[in-house]
Amino acid sequence: MNVLLDHLPEFREGFLGTLAITAASAVLALVLGILIAGFRVSPIPPLRAFGTAWVTLLRNTPLTLLFLIAFFVIPQIFFPGTSPFVLAMGALGCYTSSFVCEAVRSGINTVPLGQAEAARSLGLTFSQTLRMIVLPQATRTVIPPLSSIFIALTKNSAIAGAFSVSELFSVSKLLSDKGYAIGWIFLWIALAYLVITFTISGVFRLLERRLEVAR
Repeated sequence: MNVLLDHLPEFREGFLGTLAITAASAVLALVLGILIAGFRVSPIPPLRAFGTAWVTLLRNTPLTLLFLIAFFVIPQIFFPGTSPFVLAMGALGCYTSSFVCEAVRSGINTVPLGQAEAARSLGLTFSQTLRMIVLPQATRTVIPPLSSIFIALTKNSAIAGAFSVSELFSVSKLLSDKGYAIGWIFLWIALAYLVITFTISGVFRLLERRLEVAR
């Protein structure tokens, strides 16, 4: 307990930092994932090709390599002076968006084709059909895999600690460098991650139950 109580401000800052980077990356991944999923089922060939390339490239690239590109290539060429938090959010969000895209696309494929055909017969455009008809029906199928994806995102956020982002992993490095027992440090950090992941799991279980009632 002394390790936790004597360094409670550091643990609190790391916990809040992990929450912040996870939440920001999750929002970015969700927005990009839905957009790219729309590209992948689009009737426009260039959009489908872009969506396929996005998913294939990001899903098959190690996350650490994406962090290296985000921190050592992007600021040099495109956005000099970008904060480490934004760079880490971009790397995590883009990487996770490829998995969100595939989950959303799988959900879209569960919606009967007749729904889209009926929407087109009413004069709705592709984007209107996707937004108002297909995605609301696909949501029930998409919720369970999204839970696993965002839990994985929480754990992946630990990589940001190696790139000057204040989060739980950076706290472990700071305290271990000071000579504290690494076992106790990892115990408290593991418990903090469990709190976050159990909360995410609980929120998604609640969403599943609400959507089941809606059926």
